[in-house]
Amino acid sequence: MLVNLHVKNLAIIDEVEVDFSENMNVLTGETGAGKSIIIGSVNLALGGKFTGDMIRTGADQALVELLFTVDRPEQREALEALGVTVDGEDVLISRKLMQKRSVCRVNGETVTQSLIKKIAGILIDIHGQNEQQSLLHMSKHMEILDRYGKEKLAQALQEFGEHYRNYRNIQAELEEGQIPEEERLREISFLQYELQEITEAKLREGEEEELEENYQRLSHASAIAEGLGEACRLTATDSGAASDQIGEALRHLHKIAEYDESVQGFADQLSEIDSLLGDFNRDVSGYMEDFECDPQEQMQVEKRLDQIRSLQAKYGSTVEAVEEYAANVAEKLQKYEEYDTYRKELQEQLAVEEKELSMQSTVITRYRKEYAAVLEQKITEALVELNFLQVQFHIEVRQTADYSVNGRDEVEFMISTNPGEPMRPIGTAASGGELSRIMLAVKAVLAEHDEISTLIFDEIDVGISGRTAQKVAEKMALIGGCHQVICISHLAQIAAMADTHYLIEKNNEDAHTATSIYALDEEQSVQELARILGGAQITDAVMDSAREMRELAIHKKAEIRQSIS
Repeated sequence: MLVNLHVKNLAIIDEVEVDFSENMNVLTGETGAGKSIIIGSVNLALGGKFTGDMIRTGADQALVELLFTVDRPEQREALEALGVTVDGEDVLISRKLMQKRSVCRVNGETVTQSLIKKIAGILIDIHGQNEQQSLLHMSKHMEILDRYGKEKLAQALQEFGEHYRNYRNIQAELEEGQIPEEERLREISFLQYELQEITEAKLREGEEEELEENYQRLSHASAIAEGLGEACRLTATDSGAASDQIGEALRHLHKIAEYDESVQGFADQLSEIDSLLGDFNRDVSGYMEDFECDPQEQMQVEKRLDQIRSLQAKYGSTVEAVEEYAANVAEKLQKYEEYDTYRKELQEQLAVEEKELSMQSTVITRYRKEYAAVLEQKITEALVELNFLQVQFHIEVRQTADYSVNGRDEVEFMISTNPGEPMRPIGTAASGGELSRIMLAVKAVLAEHDEISTLIFDEIDVGISGRTAQKVAEKMALIGGCHQVICISHLAQIAAMADTHYLIEKNNEDAHTATSIYALDEEQSVQELARILGGAQITDAVMDSAREMRELAIHKKAEIRQSIS
């Protein structure tokens, strides 16, 4: 259930916070007050499309926060399967919106928009403005049927999708692998050259670093020899060198040590230094005796380095990358050298995948037809409740010539809204207002089946009025008995059914426009109903009508919900 909505610096909203209740929440207000911005902010928090101009003028960033309670075990399990930790029963989803980017968080942890959308699919179902137009597309019909039948279809479609992707990859490889004989032989020759060049180089991990170190030593041999010689002269060989000075100092210390025992400690320290300096000079002298600068060796090192770097420039920046390239070349070369065998193996693999697709698609089609029979009956019942009194509704599942990632079917909703008329595709047989009611019927059935906690309807009442509007209101009250419903409406019939009624207002003060929202008490709700009914002038008669409508709605709602309890 959506418990709280907090919006800051979005469009004409400075800052609003709404605490939603259980059952049916209805939001009303004048045209242009910002009703759709409220619902749009929920969409934004759940990963909806965002542009920088949505941020309120003068603000650097906007913020939308949604607080849900998750009290159903199946929802908690689904969230935890996505890696979402539920703290108690609360899940806080937030999205900070900046000019060029946005940051999504769940319970304080940064997450991707794709994960947010998966979470949204578990917690909430949003029916946006004009969503009923999606019923004009058969792809939506399949999506609805597969969602209803997900208990069997979800796993079957996942397995089918894996085989379908393998099937398409093999097809693509076969198509790409069709080359003329002359081109194949030319490619073989080129691949053999590349493989031979890499193989003969016998590259070794770490060799380049060793060679580079050796090259530096050889190319600076003169400077090394000169520096070591100078060190030896200063510490040992020259008159007055460090070793002579230390020896003279030791003689003085030993001479006075007999007068002061503490001096002997200094003499011992200096003796250690003299010993270390002697070792240093012996080691340097030994190194210099062995040190050679062979121009031939330097040339060989330089040549090997050039070879390694040339291969890396052509085939990969590291030895590992070059070896990986060689492995790919060897595999490709084998395919070209054994071309007929390679093609035959691919064709055999394709036949195996096609057989598997045929078997699995048959199962998927059977599942779809089974669920279609149940779903069309439930949608028909829901349509009758929405004042389609003699409606005929049918879900047609037809097999297609080719496979797709969804199987080998196409699904189409067929309907007849008047007696004596044949059933036709829903896109050609239903008006805009009828599409709204059909979508409401579909949402009601799916919500019951999916056990989704919260349903949001943004102006589901477009194109309807009169008795039909009353039937829609009653249907939403029925849904609100089992689920949380949040609805934006222009119709008094729907607003009268509200368990909690909110008013959205746009305020203009000192050239500053801002939207506010607050819950209405019973008398305020009646006044808002009167505004919807009466327009500019609200008379006593209009107020009486509004009060009567509210009282009748309360009784009708209680009657409806008692029937399902």
